[in-house]
Amino acid sequence: MHLPLPVRVVTLIALAFIAGCVGVPEGIEPVTGFQVERYMGRWYEVARLDHSFERGMEQITATYELRPDGTVAVLNRGYRVDKGEWGEASGKAKFLGEPDVAALKVSFFGPFYGGYNVVDLDPDYQHALIAGANRSYLWILSRTPTPPRAEVERLVAKAKALGFDTSQLIYVKH
Repeated sequence: MHLPLPVRVVTLIALAFIAGCVGVPEGIEPVTGFQVERYMGRWYEVARLDHSFERGMEQITATYELRPDGTVAVLNRGYRVDKGEWGEASGKAKFLGEPDVAALKVSFFGPFYGGYNVVDLDPDYQHALIAGANRSYLWILSRTPTPPRAEVERLVAKAKALGFDTSQLIYVKH
Protein backbone atom coordinates (compact mmCIF):
# COMPACT_ATOMS: atom_id res chain seq x y z
CA MET A 1 0.00 0.00 0.00
CA HIS A 2 1.36 3.38 -0.96
CA LEU A 3 0.39 6.32 1.26
CA PRO A 4 0.10 9.88 -0.10
CA LEU A 5 3.05 12.14 0.80
CA PRO A 6 1.16 14.25 3.42
CA VAL A 7 0.03 11.10 5.25
CA ARG A 8 3.57 9.66 5.16
CA VAL A 9 5.04 12.91 6.52
CA VAL A 10 2.49 13.11 9.36
CA THR A 11 3.05 9.44 10.16
CA LEU A 12 6.83 9.89 10.26
CA ILE A 13 6.53 12.97 12.49
CA ALA A 14 4.18 11.11 14.84
CA LEU A 15 6.53 8.10 15.00
CA ALA A 16 9.52 10.38 15.65
CA PHE A 17 7.63 12.12 18.46
CA ILE A 18 6.62 8.82 20.06
CA ALA A 19 10.16 7.45 19.77
CA GLY A 20 11.50 10.68 21.29
CA CYS A 21 9.42 10.14 24.43
CA VAL A 22 11.37 7.01 25.39
CA GLY A 23 15.01 6.78 26.31
CA VAL A 24 17.52 8.45 28.60
CA PRO A 25 18.39 12.16 28.43
CA GLU A 26 21.76 12.84 26.84
CA GLY A 27 24.61 12.76 29.36
CA ILE A 28 22.61 10.87 31.99
CA GLU A 29 23.15 7.23 32.94
CA PRO A 30 20.48 5.06 34.56
CA VAL A 31 21.36 3.04 37.65
CA THR A 32 23.16 -0.24 36.93
CA GLY A 33 23.04 -3.29 39.18
CA PHE A 34 19.32 -2.55 39.52
CA GLN A 35 17.25 -5.17 41.36
CA VAL A 36 13.67 -4.74 40.22
CA GLU A 37 12.26 -6.93 43.00
CA ARG A 38 13.64 -4.54 45.63
CA TYR A 39 12.11 -1.56 43.81
CA MET A 40 8.57 -2.98 43.94
CA GLY A 41 5.98 -1.60 46.35
CA ARG A 42 4.77 1.87 47.26
CA TRP A 43 6.73 5.06 46.70
CA TYR A 44 5.71 8.59 47.72
CA GLU A 45 6.28 11.46 45.35
CA VAL A 46 8.32 14.06 47.22
CA ALA A 47 8.97 16.54 44.41
CA ARG A 48 8.54 16.86 40.65
CA LEU A 49 8.82 19.19 37.73
CA ASP A 50 5.41 20.48 36.65
CA HIS A 51 3.40 18.70 33.99
CA SER A 52 -0.30 18.70 33.18
CA PHE A 53 -1.16 15.14 34.23
CA GLU A 54 -0.29 15.77 37.91
CA ARG A 55 -1.05 19.48 38.14
CA GLY A 56 -3.00 20.35 41.29
CA MET A 57 -2.51 16.94 42.88
CA GLU A 58 -1.31 16.17 46.41
CA GLN A 59 -0.59 12.97 48.34
CA ILE A 60 0.76 11.29 45.21
CA THR A 61 1.97 7.70 45.35
CA ALA A 62 3.25 5.20 42.81
CA THR A 63 2.89 1.49 43.47
CA TYR A 64 4.85 -1.02 41.41
CA GLU A 65 4.19 -4.76 41.13
CA LEU A 66 6.33 -7.22 39.17
CA ARG A 67 4.34 -9.36 36.74
CA PRO A 68 5.30 -12.94 35.85
CA ASP A 69 6.31 -11.84 32.33
CA GLY A 70 8.92 -9.41 33.71
CA THR A 71 6.88 -6.25 33.07
CA VAL A 72 5.86 -3.98 35.92
CA ALA A 73 2.30 -3.01 36.80
CA VAL A 74 2.13 0.68 37.76
CA LEU A 75 -0.58 2.37 39.81
CA ASN A 76 -0.26 6.13 40.29
CA ARG A 77 -2.66 7.73 42.76
CA GLY A 78 -3.17 11.29 43.94
CA TYR A 79 -5.68 13.64 45.51
CA ARG A 80 -7.18 16.23 43.14
CA VAL A 81 -7.53 19.27 45.38
CA ASP A 82 -9.78 21.24 43.01
CA LYS A 83 -12.25 18.34 42.67
CA GLY A 84 -11.96 17.03 46.21
CA GLU A 85 -11.47 13.49 44.96
CA TRP A 86 -8.84 10.84 44.40
CA GLY A 87 -7.58 10.08 40.92
CA GLU A 88 -5.56 7.17 39.71
CA ALA A 89 -3.97 5.83 36.57
CA SER A 90 -2.93 2.25 35.86
CA GLY A 91 -0.14 1.45 33.48
CA LYS A 92 2.68 -0.89 32.64
CA ALA A 93 6.43 -0.55 32.38
CA LYS A 94 8.96 -2.51 30.36
CA PHE A 95 12.75 -2.49 30.44
CA LEU A 96 14.45 -0.84 27.48
CA GLY A 97 17.25 -3.40 27.68
CA GLU A 98 18.64 -5.63 30.39
CA PRO A 99 16.66 -5.69 33.68
CA ASP A 100 19.73 -4.78 35.74
CA VAL A 101 19.79 -1.34 34.08
CA ALA A 102 17.06 0.96 35.45
CA ALA A 103 15.95 2.31 32.06
CA LEU A 104 12.29 1.60 31.37
CA LYS A 105 9.42 2.83 29.29
CA VAL A 106 6.00 3.27 30.89
CA SER A 107 2.57 3.49 29.30
CA PHE A 108 -0.75 4.66 30.65
CA PHE A 109 -2.32 5.18 27.23
CA GLY A 110 -2.25 2.14 24.96
CA PRO A 111 0.77 2.00 22.68
CA PHE A 112 2.24 5.34 23.80
CA TYR A 113 5.24 5.13 26.10
CA GLY A 114 7.31 7.62 28.06
CA GLY A 115 10.76 7.27 29.55
CA TYR A 116 11.22 6.19 33.17
CA ASN A 117 14.86 6.21 34.20
CA VAL A 118 16.08 5.66 37.75
CA VAL A 119 19.20 7.84 37.78
CA ASP A 120 19.93 7.73 41.50
CA LEU A 121 18.93 5.12 44.07
CA ASP A 122 20.25 4.70 47.58
CA PRO A 123 21.62 1.25 48.52
CA ASP A 124 18.57 0.48 50.69
CA TYR A 125 16.07 1.33 47.91
CA GLN A 126 14.45 4.04 50.05
CA HIS A 127 14.98 7.16 47.90
CA ALA A 128 15.13 7.57 44.14
CA LEU A 129 15.64 10.20 41.47
CA ILE A 130 13.67 9.54 38.28
CA ALA A 131 14.16 11.22 34.91
CA GLY A 132 11.93 11.02 31.88
CA ALA A 133 13.25 10.90 28.33
CA ASN A 134 14.34 14.53 28.54
CA ARG A 135 15.06 17.16 31.20
CA SER A 136 11.42 18.29 31.37
CA TYR A 137 10.44 15.30 33.51
CA LEU A 138 11.89 14.68 36.96
CA TRP A 139 10.63 13.09 40.16
CA ILE A 140 12.04 12.54 43.63
CA LEU A 141 10.51 9.47 45.28
CA SER A 142 10.74 8.05 48.78
CA ARG A 143 9.38 5.05 50.63
CA THR A 144 8.00 7.48 53.23
CA PRO A 145 6.05 10.72 52.71
CA THR A 146 8.61 12.68 54.73
CA PRO A 147 12.14 11.57 53.88
CA PRO A 148 15.18 13.04 55.65
CA ARG A 149 15.85 16.59 54.50
CA ALA A 150 19.51 15.81 53.81
CA GLU A 151 18.52 13.02 51.40
CA VAL A 152 16.12 15.29 49.50
CA GLU A 153 18.81 17.98 49.31
CA ARG A 154 21.28 15.39 47.99
CA LEU A 155 18.87 14.31 45.24
CA VAL A 156 18.06 17.92 44.32
CA ALA A 157 21.80 18.67 44.06
CA LYS A 158 22.28 15.61 41.85
CA ALA A 159 19.39 16.66 39.61
CA LYS A 160 20.85 20.15 39.29
CA ALA A 161 24.27 18.71 38.42
CA LEU A 162 22.56 16.62 35.71
CA GLY A 163 21.14 19.76 34.13
CA PHE A 164 17.59 19.84 35.50
CA ASP A 165 16.04 23.19 36.46
CA THR A 166 15.57 22.39 40.13
CA SER A 167 14.30 25.92 40.86
CA GLN A 168 11.06 24.73 39.25
CA LEU A 169 10.54 21.72 41.54
CA ILE A 170 7.10 21.36 43.11
CA TYR A 171 7.19 19.78 46.56
CA VAL A 172 4.21 17.49 47.12
CA LYS A 173 1.99 17.82 50.19
CA HIS A 174 1.21 14.55 51.99
